[in-house]
Amino acid sequence: MRVSLTPAVFLTTARNLELRDAPVPEPAAGEVLIRVTAVGLCGSDAHWYEHGKIGDASVEGSLILGHEFAGVIESGPRAGERVAVDPAIPCEHCAYCRNGRANLCADLRFAGHGATDGALRGRLTWPERCLVPLPEGLSDEEGALLEPLGVALHSIDLASVDRSDSVGVFGAGPIGLLLVLALRAIGVEKVVVTDRLPHRLEAAMRVGASHAILATEDEHEREAVADAAEAGLAVAFDCAGTDPALHSALLSVRPGARVVLVGIPDRDRTSFLASVARRKELLLALCRRMMPGDLARAAGLVESGSVDLGGLVTDRYPLTEADQAFRALSLRRGLKVLVEP
Repeated sequence: MRVSLTPAVFLTTARNLELRDAPVPEPAAGEVLIRVTAVGLCGSDAHWYEHGKIGDASVEGSLILGHEFAGVIESGPRAGERVAVDPAIPCEHCAYCRNGRANLCADLRFAGHGATDGALRGRLTWPERCLVPLPEGLSDEEGALLEPLGVALHSIDLASVDRSDSVGVFGAGPIGLLLVLALRAIGVEKVVVTDRLPHRLEAAMRVGASHAILATEDEHEREAVADAAEAGLAVAFDCAGTDPALHSALLSVRPGARVVLVGIPDRDRTSFLASVARRKELLLALCRRMMPGDLARAAGLVESGSVDLGGLVTDRYPLTEADQAFRALSLRRGLKVLVEP
């Protein structure tokens, strides 16, 4: 019997990607075959690529990365339908799943993580229950951005943001920019953004930030944030995943504020001055991906025009140039990097 093959990009060790053919999988019960059309590269993908690991998870043998993706169903009654894909496959049976906290499922499988291969390949199978139809007006490129937009929405929920809040976003990479878009969509007017890279600050202003401040990680930055926030920030999001960004966030918020850690630190460790957080009695939360339903919420916001994803993708590569795509991701010269299998 002839086996159908599909091209796939395998990470074998840090900074080593191999393009080779892999068998096209057969859908199991409840699954469909998907032709992948667009894959966004994420900061977590950069961790895998640069270090061969993320947190306490390491590459064992090889791993296909890619968890922000859209595609076209090729099997079953929904064949031909364009979809965005939830990369998380929860067990649906544990207490967390039953209580609506499936993102905390201990048996959850996630695309491009651990033993579960992701989307940097031509075709894959995925549970049909994890697919969200792409509205007519949304491109496949926008479909690949819905998962990180879902993470931004979950972060906002964790912080219980009110439209009257003054909000700080520390780190203006793709997640930070999507947070700005989502905050503006719910009516937040004062959104102060900091970053080390001027082109990201320019992008933050384009997508709706009220203030964009160069992250100098000294008193000048904190004074600029304080001037912009007036009475201090009510909410802050650390999207950089660095101790200096978190330190700036903690110093910039008012007493009783909420701070959400969204970024992933390089060395799987976050440190901050306890006295600063304690004396202000800050509420700290850490974001774990997104919640069930957030992908559909994200699609609805884009379809309604409340969120405009145009201009976020600055680099596009075919699957055969995945190595160049990851190098662009590591250099952070643009904004969002996309691979189009």
